[in-house]
Amino acid sequence: MTDAAEERFWEGARNAGRFFMGEADVQKALEKLTRTLDAHRIPYAIIGALALNEIGYQRVTVDVDVLLTTEGLAAFKAAHLGRGYVEKFPGSRGLRDPEFGVDIDVVLAGAYPGDGRPKPVTFPDPSTAAARGARIALLPLPTLIELKLASGMTAPHRLKDLADVIEVVRVLTLSEEFSTSLHPYVRDKYLELWRAAQGHDPEP
Repeated sequence: MTDAAEERFWEGARNAGRFFMGEADVQKALEKLTRTLDAHRIPYAIIGALALNEIGYQRVTVDVDVLLTTEGLAAFKAAHLGRGYVEKFPGSRGLRDPEFGVDIDVVLAGAYPGDGRPKPVTFPDPSTAAARGARIALLPLPTLIELKLASGMTAPHRLKDLADVIEVVRVLTLSEEFSTSLHPYVRDKYLELWRAAQGHDPEP
């Protein structure tokens, strides 16, 4: 192993430690973003790996995924481009927080998960779908699971979404009956992954 490779290993370990202590740059960027959105009354929902952490499945990530409406994104850009945020490239939907060096990946309500092609499951309007807490807005668990299933089912490069569902089933001990709360489009895939989640590695 080269010195550079070993240093990358230890830096990764340090970053993970900061994340699980709640002190990583991505978490600081999340807090800043949610404060800003709330201050301007822009409806949103945090999705992706940070949402998984909020529901109990701890997984390190380096960017913030946020669901907005088209109007909400336009309002955010009008108020904050050049004042705390920049576009990833001119005209891009995605943003960057240069203070913390964190990407803000924006998903728009009405978009289709996974391959982007029309399907019965879409990203909902956060103004009506998000569940509000004291400091953050998230999608309800069934909706989050539906989106991950639809994504992984239709996009080979998004298989991590299916692995996330398996881990959420394990961590939250979701039941087989949880499938009845899901859209029929993804129900069979949930049951397949639920059965997979019941397996265990053999003892060494």
